[in-house]
Parts: sequence; structure tokens; C-alpha cells
Amino acid sequence: MQINVITDKIARIYQSIAKCIPPMKRMPKKIKYYLFIILFLLIAIIVYIKWPRPAEPIYPSVSVEPVVVEDVEIYVEYAGKIKARQYVEIRARVEGYLETMHFEEGGYVNKNDLLFAIDQKLYKARVEKAKAQLKKNEALKQKAERDLNRIRPLYEQNAASQLDLDNAIAAYEAAQAEVVMSEADLTQAEIALSYTTVHSPISGFISESSADIGTLVGPGGKSLLATVVNSDTVEVNFSMTGLDYLKSKERNVNLGKAIEDRNWNPYITITLADNTEYPLKGLVDFADPQVDPNTGTFSVRALMPNPNHILLPGQLTKVRLLIDVHEDAIVVPTKALVIEKGAVYIFVVRPDNIVEKRFIELGPEVMNKAVVERGLGKNERIIVEGFHKLSHGMRVEIVNAEKDEE
Repeated sequence: MQINVITDKIARIYQSIAKCIPPMKRMPKKIKYYLFIILFLLIAIIVYIKWPRPAEPIYPSVSVEPVVVEDVEIYVEYAGKIKARQYVEIRARVEGYLETMHFEEGGYVNKNDLLFAIDQKLYKARVEKAKAQLKKNEALKQKAERDLNRIRPLYEQNAASQLDLDNAIAAYEAAQAEVVMSEADLTQAEIALSYTTVHSPISGFISESSADIGTLVGPGGKSLLATVVNSDTVEVNFSMTGLDYLKSKERNVNLGKAIEDRNWNPYITITLADNTEYPLKGLVDFADPQVDPNTGTFSVRALMPNPNHILLPGQLTKVRLLIDVHEDAIVVPTKALVIEKGAVYIFVVRPDNIVEKRFIELGPEVMNKAVVERGLGKNERIIVEGFHKLSHGMRVEIVNAEKDEE
């Protein structure tokens, strides 16, 4: 049909030319020859222009991404509990009535700050008595020493008996012992007196008072007065299974021990109550050397800095422990993977836009990404969308080529 239309157009063109040119018979042969050549070329051009073109092939449109090379961190999650690094119970060490309290409940106290004062009258009296007894015994010692110094020359001159000398020596040594005992009694009395003023052994936040003013405290009464918590650094305790321990050993991870020839060490991150991640990291510093037979787990401890006291002792939290790092790993999005009969493959695009079906060996998966252990190079492009109808060797059209080149 298209050819008939072209033929009609050529005939009309010829008729138009014939009207404009004198009759052919009157023309020289040379002009007729050139005229036929021109007419032939004109017909050829029209046929070339109007001849139907074959339809261009339509290639499947796909979206590609370059292979990513990065360090992939492998974590495991556990339930953990926060514990204060230092937790001290303030107790009365001597018996007496509580007289004064020198802190604000819930506030911060420094080491050696005065917290409580207990009635001192009885203990001051005991100190004074011990001092008097010491003076008395020192005086007796001096008298015994003078008696011995008198007896010894007399004995040498046979003016005193051996018995007299022995009695003088015994009296002097007994007096010496009494002085030592009196000094010890005085020290005990002074120590007991010092216990009537209760000081903070550490710096930290103090709880409310457990005893009111006027309460009998000490050995015969209530001993617990308050608690002081130092939470500038907290402990995060959690339990690992024996299987996790074996896996960590396979990755050359010794929990609680740093390895100098490695760029990383096992650290933890924790999740706060509002499901946000705490910005600081903690290092594992202890792992129990034995497994609890009742639970099949063993205890692990990490130290977490807490300068702003955001973490509270006794708080439950989710712990993420770093147990491995795949350095310079080839990473692909999991949406690009195709699993078929237990095998995993991916479509790779060559520079000439020809598709290759590539079987690969996967490593761990983290955050919708998978590590490729074997089967994929670092500088290749993979198809992430539009691969469901592809087959090996097909040519494709890349729809995100500009983005890929950038």
C-alpha cells in the first residue's frame, strides 16, 4: 500500500516535469540522458525517505547501583542492667543518738564531707579516762624504773639480794606493759570518738536519710544511715550464651581482653528508655570464666562513661555488643538478591549493558545489606530494580545512568 502511494507521487512529479519541459522528441539525446538520471535520483531519494523503517528493539529498563566497599560491624543484642560503679552504705559504727545531719538529701557530696554527727559525750569521757589511766601508768613506770636503778648497784655490792633485784625488774616490766595497754585503750577510745562524726567515703549522690534526728543508731540500734552512689562511670551487666561465646572465639574475640594488633575491640552501645541510643560507648572489661549450669549463660560486664548522669543504677536496657568487623567488605542491598533452590544469585551489568547472572556466596546481613564473600568484584554494577524478567546475556537499558555515573 505504501509502495503504491509512492508510485503515484512519482507519476505526478513526472507529469509536472513533462509539462514544464519541451517535448522529449525535440531534445538532444545528451539532455534526455541527464534528465533521466536526475529523475532516477529523485525517485531513489523519495523511496529512501518514504520507505518504512524497521522498529527499533525495546530493551528492559533497570535500575543499577555500584558495589559498595565498607567496614561492616556485626552486633548481637542482649538484655542488660545498669549498676553503679561505686555503691556505699553509710552505717553508724558506734552506738548513740543521732544529733545532726549535714547534707541535702539527693544532693551531691564530696569525699570526706561530714554527713552525720552522733552524741559524743560518752566517747569523750572514755578518751579522757584513757588519757588519765595512761598518765597514771606512766608515773608507775617511772617509779619502777627508779627503784630498779637503786637496787641494781646495791646488788652488785652484795647489799641487796637476788630476790630484791628480780622483784624490781618484774615491777618495771609490768609498769611498761601497763603503759602500752593504756596507750592502746586511748587509741581505741579516740577511734570510737572519731566514729561519732560520719564522713562520706566517696564522692557521689547521696540518698535520703534512713534515720531521723534523735534516733538511736549503732550496734544496738539502726545502723544504716544513707547510701552514696558514684555513677560517673556505670557497669552494664548482661549474660551471654555458651554458643555466643564459641562464636566470639571463632572471630578471635576474647571478651574482657584488648588485642593490640586489631583496629577494634568489643564495645557496647545501649538503648535508653525513649528508644534512642546512648551517645557514648562502653568497653567490655570482664567475662565470667565459667558458665552457669542452671541457665547455660555466663556473665559479662562493660564499663560505660556517664558524665551527665543520664544512666540510672538499676535501670534495664537493651545492649548491643560488637563482636566482629568485616573490613573492606563488598556490600549489596538485600533487595537485589534472588534466592532459588537454596542458591543465591545477583544480576551484574557489564560495561556494554549486557546482563550476567552471577551466583554469589553471602556473609552476614546487617540493616538491609548483605556482605558478599565470593562471586562479586569491587568495581561492578548490580541491578537493584527491574531484574524479575531478566535472563543471562540480555541487553538492558539503565534508567538511572546519570545517577550511577555520579
